[in-house]
Amino acid sequence: MSLEFRVQHDVATDASPAPTRTDRTGFRGLLDRLAERRAAARVRRVDARLRELGELGQLLSDARGVIERGWIQHAWFAYLDEHGRVRKASSAAAMDVQGRPLVGACLVGAVVSAAGGPHAVHSPRVQHSLDLVWHALVVEEGSPVLWCPAPDIRMGRVRDLTSWNDSAARTSAEVAGLLLTAERVAVQESARLQDGGVARSRA
Repeated sequence: MSLEFRVQHDVATDASPAPTRTDRTGFRGLLDRLAERRAAARVRRVDARLRELGELGQLLSDARGVIERGWIQHAWFAYLDEHGRVRKASSAAAMDVQGRPLVGACLVGAVVSAAGGPHAVHSPRVQHSLDLVWHALVVEEGSPVLWCPAPDIRMGRVRDLTSWNDSAARTSAEVAGLLLTAERVAVQESARLQDGGVARSRA
């Protein structure tokens, strides 16, 4: 092999990129892409949560309207039967109200009615709205909401709201006021989510 050829070969070899450097660059690129995907997924989750909180706030406002039109105790709904007589339905007979003119509701019944009626009682919109109402009742305003309790805990919270509604000293104005407080809780949760998103974007 001539000296000239060896020199050219050595220069070409030395100029070739090191495999380890290429590997490191590729790995860093992969990490960057994964981080971007996680960030985009987080933004989508926050946006979806903000939309839900806006919808829950509107539902609670609608429930307040139900209470202002007619509030009852010791039953979920008051409705007109086929003869025009006022009937009351408990939670166990809630489906009897479907399609009937509603003339009154308790606190929980008003939330169910605002969500579309008895068929929506187990929907996430109703469950999450009741989470906000319970929070407004027993937790200091401004504290973060604890979502998605276990089913037995959620049932206990519904009993708490029912007992509060049925208290002898309760008034319709107080029930409407609690729903208004729950609307503010939804707004505060939205602000907390937005502030958290800004903090993460600056990190």
